Amino acid sequence: MALQDMMAPFELFQPATVADALALLKTHGKDAWVLAGGMDSLDWFKDRVKKPKAVVALNQIAELKGIRPAGDGLEIGAMTTLTEVAENPALKSRYGLLAQAARKVATPQIRNRGTLGGNVSQDARCWYYRSGLPCYRAGGSTCFADTPTSINREHCLFEADRCVTVSPSDTAPALIALDAKIVIRGGRGERVVDAEDFFIGPKADITRMTVLQPGELLTSIRLPGAWANAAFYFEKVADRQAWDFPLVNVAAAMRVQGGTIGQARVVVGGVAARPLRLKAVEESLVGERANKELAEIAGQTAIYGARPLNHNQYKVPLLSNLVKRSVREMAV
Repeated sequence: MALQDMMAPFELFQPATVADALALLKTHGKDAWVLAGGMDSLDWFKDRVKKPKAVVALNQIAELKGIRPAGDGLEIGAMTTLTEVAENPALKSRYGLLAQAARKVATPQIRNRGTLGGNVSQDARCWYYRSGLPCYRAGGSTCFADTPTSINREHCLFEADRCVTVSPSDTAPALIALDAKIVIRGGRGERVVDAEDFFIGPKADITRMTVLQPGELLTSIRLPGAWANAAFYFEKVADRQAWDFPLVNVAAAMRVQGGTIGQARVVVGGVAARPLRLKAVEESLVGERANKELAEIAGQTAIYGARPLNHNQYKVPLLSNLVKRSVREMAV
């Protein structure tokens, strides 16, 4: 058996409460690794790129699972599977955007195991980084994906800062479009951040994709009632129909009355290291009637400032067209 197919040994912990999990993370410090569904973690372990000494598995913590009412909205435990998110009647009825996005992740087998918290917390999928090369994101001094000979057709159009990786999540844009709140617990207690602020780009911290600090856990995601039952649109374009990450995806939530858009949130993934909320596009939509002409304006606004790499120029018209379709759908 090849060495890269064998995981390095580690000590496995399965705490029954969030408090116990946090205590373990504090005890083991930088040697600890948090395991949710394992879809991202096991890749790291099998390739021997990550070799934690202690793995803290969250699968036995009941309070991290399930979908429940919270105020005028819903709260989803971080360990709730993507299949549950995609099929839950309340989510499908009130927040269909998130259910649609969850249904587009990978395959049924992976959705049965993968969790919502894991999907939004997964690390960059850049193959140079994942193969263990000493790039900027791994603490090195170069970006192997941004050279004249790099293979970078899946990489970013916006916010490149030394690193040109992209956010690989399908559910993340939907959560931002729904103005979701991310609940985080750590040694200093609980904090709640907007989904839009949960994800960070390389300019903020090149070694992380989210604001989660060592020793912290994402415990739940809250969906406010403000965007329940809005008009939604989600579309994902990938090389394959299943088992693949997005080349570009778009999530849109709009309040439309009499054909006029009163509120809009439009978020795209696969084009930057974090899901991007297209605020200029949103501003161009509010107060206007949803039609073909408005869709054209939105599509052109979406790609303003795009800086493609050697092999991902195709993402520019792809992004534009996805945003156009999200607006045209509101005119139906």
